[in-house]
Parts: sequence; C-alpha cells; structure tokens
Amino acid sequence: MKKIFILLGALLVLVIYSCKKDDKNNTDVTEPTEDELARDDLYDIMNTYYLWDKLMPVVVKENYTGPTDLLEAMRYKELDRWSYVQNYDDFVAQSQAIFVGHGIRIGLDQNNQTRIAQIYKKSPMYSLGVRRGWIIKKLNGTDLAPIFIAGDGEAYYSLIGASQAGVTNTFLFQTPEGKDSTITTTKSSFTLNTVIEYDTLMLKSGVTGHLVFEQFVQPSNAELETAFAFFKQNNINNIIVDLRYNGGGDLTVLQNLAAYIGGSARFGKPFLTLKHNQQQVARNKTYNFSTVTSPVSVSKMIVITTRSTASASEDLINGLKPFLEVKTIGDTTNGKPVGMYGFNHNDLYMFWPISFELTNTASEGDFYKGFFPEKYVKDDITHDWDDRRESCLKEAIYYLENGSVSSKSSYSYKRSVQFSEKPDGPKNAYLIDK
Repeated sequence: MKKIFILLGALLVLVIYSCKKDDKNNTDVTEPTEDELARDDLYDIMNTYYLWDKLMPVVVKENYTGPTDLLEAMRYKELDRWSYVQNYDDFVAQSQAIFVGHGIRIGLDQNNQTRIAQIYKKSPMYSLGVRRGWIIKKLNGTDLAPIFIAGDGEAYYSLIGASQAGVTNTFLFQTPEGKDSTITTTKSSFTLNTVIEYDTLMLKSGVTGHLVFEQFVQPSNAELETAFAFFKQNNINNIIVDLRYNGGGDLTVLQNLAAYIGGSARFGKPFLTLKHNQQQVARNKTYNFSTVTSPVSVSKMIVITTRSTASASEDLINGLKPFLEVKTIGDTTNGKPVGMYGFNHNDLYMFWPISFELTNTASEGDFYKGFFPEKYVKDDITHDWDDRRESCLKEAIYYLENGSVSSKSSYSYKRSVQFSEKPDGPKNAYLIDK
C-alpha cells in the first residue's frame, strides 16, 4: 500500500544516514518482515476506520507477529463477530466467483441422513443428475452420518480432501427413487452460479417469482438481469426470495437487487445510509436504488432465512421494509447491521474491519439479534429448491395465498450441521482507496 512504501522508504533513509555518519558504531538493522509490515498497516487502519475505534482494547502492536493475531486482539468482541484478515488470492477468486472443488454443500437432515443441501450447476455431478436432497450414504467408503452427527468438520474436510484441482472422491448416493448410485468425481476450478434457481409459481394470489440467491458478488449482476427479465416477462406481482445460505457480499449488487424488486419508481431514490466513526463522518452517505433493466414492482416479498442469512441479505429485508410488505419464513437471521471496507496490503492480504453501520430510510438498523421469522420452519434439505413440498417454500406459498402463516409453531433451536467447500467471502463489503 502507498502508505507502507512511504514509511519503508523513510526507514531506509535513516539507516543509510546512520551508516555514513559513524561506521564504527554501525549495528545490524533487522528489517521488518512482510507480516510485521502488514501488522503495522492494520494497526493504523483499525485506529482510523474501525467503527468501534473508541471501544477497542488497548494493545502494543509489537507484541503480535502478524495481522491476524493483532486483529483478534483489537476487535471489539462485544459486538464484532465479523472483522477478519483474508489471503489476497482468496479474495480475488471469491470476488470473481471462482471456485475449486465439487461444488456442493452437504447437510444432516432430521433423520440423521447426510444429503446434498446445495449443488452448483457447473459441478460435474450436476450434469450427472445429482440434485439437492440426494442422500449420501458413503464418501470414499466411509459412512458420513456419524461425522455429521458429531459435527466433526475436521474429519469431514480430511475425508473430502484439499480444495485443489485433481483431488478425486467417490460418493455412494441414494437417489430419490431409492436406488444406489456410485459417482466418482474430481475437483476442478469453475465459476459459481450465485442465482441457484429462478422460476414462477401460479398461486391464487397471482403470479409469484421464486428466486434462490446465494451470494452478492459482481458476476451476480448478469445472473440477476436474466432472472428478472424472466420475471418481468411473466408479470409477477409478488416474490419469494430464498436467502437461506446467503451470507452477503457486495453492496453495489445489493443496490441492484433492491431496485429490481422495488421497481422503477424507486430508481435513484434513497435506499440505505452508511454511518461511520467520528473520524470518518465525511464518508457518511446515503446510497440510492440503482437503475436496472427489467425491474418488477411487487407488493409483497417473502424471504426464506436461516442463521446463515447475513449482511447484505438482511439489508435487503431492512432496506425494502419501508416500501413494501416484507415477511420472513424459516429461522432468525444472523444479525449483522454493519459492513466493512476492504484494504489491500501489497496484494498479499485483504483486511476487512467493520467500518460502518447501515440504516434504512426510516432510520431503522441495529438488528444485532437478527430478524425473527413469522414462523419457524426448519431448513428442509430433503427436497429440491422448486419442490412445493419443501417446508420453507410451502410455508411461503401458504402465506401469500392466505395472508398469514399456516399455524403457530413451537421452536427449540438446534444447530443445522452443514459443511460447504466454499469459504465465506466478505459481507457488506466495499473496496476503499485510502
């Protein structure tokens, strides 16, 4: 980063001057390592841009060897569950939706069977007919269920192998027809589809769009444009947006999705406001709905949510609430009403400190406890996305057709055990040029 190069240059000038002045008193000067430079850079960033700059623990940066352990020490742990340090190459791959693996998420159903919870369309297994809901009996000859029941991620990732092209695994599936199917497949690099599914539902309340959306990244814009052109052509009047595995991402993509749903009447009008610490008040800004092709204007939006629904996904809910009826079905969302700037350190690290909070046009935010659903419905991984028997989709349809949930439900939280090959990406993220 420019600031670091200037600082390093200043240090070199001091060293040269000292050597010329008195060679007899010369002592070896240990130049800082790259991790120490990154640590120092992060220290300055946290003290300048961090949202809770006045609430951070006081630390001596030299007590830490690199940026990751320094961030953990400086983080305001009472509220901050999200700030992190990322490898730069991982950031580039994620921002371009590039992925290495089989392209699957595996989960444990209510009967303790492991199943495909999600599969990307460019996965080699997708072309062989594998879909969400398929039972996985064994992976490389090992019964997966005990590993998932124990929540043993280390054992799972050891079994499925590294995220490297060329790693081969053998799956024993049970198909929806009850037949066994053995598939051997090799991990490869491919571009993810973030729009997992889009279709229309012919309901008593009218034509309803159904969108399953997994991540807010720049390549999503082309996929969303295709989906909403289809919705507009079919004259939808309501929409079900499935964000159950969507952990957020790029806020500019969020602006576009909100504009597609909010309609052309909202183009250019206020959507969300970003507020910073007192040092960065000049950055406070209201972001507007984008101008997009093929907008629709719906009166109701039902959002399917889980504990993994976070950041930009929650801001879609919060940002559209002042303009249309928004209801959620599923589980309580993650509770992240804040976002982060991304700082590039020498193309080696990306720093993602929480840098701002977001509010809607009614000045509503601070949803640290998440959004509670109209009805708690468990994530039903036994059915594919477009199957009307899938529990969350079924309840969303019921609400649109009847104006209320089907019945009150008792609820006791049980952690959904799922393992994904894809690492988490930045949530509510903006890149910043200091």
